[in-house]
Amino acid sequence: MRGPLMHGETNQVADTHPPVRTRREQAILRGRRLEYITLGWNSLEAMAAIVAGVLAGSIALVGFGIDSIIECSSGAVLLWRLTSKRDGEHRERLALRLVGVSFLLLVGYIAFDAITSLIRRELPEKTPTGIFIAIASLIAMPMLARAKRRVARELNSGAMQADSRQTDICAYLSGILLAGLLLNALFGWWWADPVGALGMVPLIAREGVEALRGKTCCECTT
Repeated sequence: MRGPLMHGETNQVADTHPPVRTRREQAILRGRRLEYITLGWNSLEAMAAIVAGVLAGSIALVGFGIDSIIECSSGAVLLWRLTSKRDGEHRERLALRLVGVSFLLLVGYIAFDAITSLIRRELPEKTPTGIFIAIASLIAMPMLARAKRRVARELNSGAMQADSRQTDICAYLSGILLAGLLLNALFGWWWADPVGALGMVPLIAREGVEALRGKTCCECTT
């Protein structure tokens, strides 16, 4: 007589646990989708920017494409972090450090490219394809970064938070590229693009160092 009731009670108790676990699993799935989007977008962006840059003779566009390749490494690291439930804490720490490495690689390339452009007085090219790529990235990247930050809060993941900053930086670089093209076209300010990029180097370097030290926090704005 007591058996069916006890069975029912067991089901009720069991039903109280899956929702918490399911919410986390859903956040992980959203995180994976966002990283797949990151990889897909940056891969296409890299190919388009590099091809357009080579055809137009634009160092700025080629550099933007190489930046997209570096950002793919950050997305790949986070995808690796989210694909296994085993050794979660170890993977989180390692993923955060690897994202930090990608930040520093990005700093090195931006500094080299910007200084080279200033020394050689390389003018940003007036290419419609480059302007379109910059505008598309400027629109898409902030939305992607906000979505990543929401997932980072749900998972309490410093690695995902750091990756969202990487995505923010992609948006900033898109804005710098676009501003450089427009300022050169309107006022002949050929130096605006490399100077703007150099201005971001300390910020990106700080993000990279903090990620390597495991100090990136998940408290961020939407």
